[in-house]
Amino acid sequence: MPSPCVSVCRMSDDGSVCEGCFRSLDEIRRWSGLDAQARRVVWARLLQRAGAPVPPSLPTVELP
Repeated sequence: MPSPCVSVCRMSDDGSVCEGCFRSLDEIRRWSGLDAQARRVVWARLLQRAGAPVPPSLPTVELP
């Protein structure tokens, strides 16, 4: 599972997510240690945050 990083590393004004990849700081920090399934969950979450469609191949997750 490829990294969602697009080399635009800047946190949103509220500090909740990266403006480039839409991951939280915790998701960025833990990425290298996640297994493939956990990485798919992160991808699904960041696509939801970005307002992009989530492919059926990714797990369905509910954002808080």
